[in-house]
Amino acid sequence: MTGYTDLNTPERLFLGPGPSMVHPRVLSVMSPPLAGHLDPTFVELMNEVQDMLREVFETKNRLTIPIPGTGSAGMEAMLCNLIEPGDPFLVCVNGYFSMRMVDMAGRYGAEVHQIDLPVGRGIHS
Repeated sequence: MTGYTDLNTPERLFLGPGPSMVHPRVLSVMSPPLAGHLDPTFVELMNEVQDMLREVFETKNRLTIPIPGTGSAGMEAMLCNLIEPGDPFLVCVNGYFSMRMVDMAGRYGAEVHQIDLPVGRGIHS
């Protein structure tokens, strides 16, 4: 593009999960090239983050890693590593994301059982 100087973003306040308003200074700081996942600087940073995670979770497991993604990506990572086909799996359903967990667990072959509750109501014994 010739003459490109700034993004033409509308002057509105977005209150949804995205897109969100970003100040032009923030956009300019985010504009340099990103470090790839094999960049030595990224690998060093990831090693430091892994060390900190092991400390937080009080483990020595070398496979303690951050999940670079959404909460749903984290949920999927947990389920695909936890569930074997035929495993019984209980989900307390009271909203969108718990229904997503039911769907994901079913795709991994779990024998899904669910307790349905109104949104906002917790599970009580």
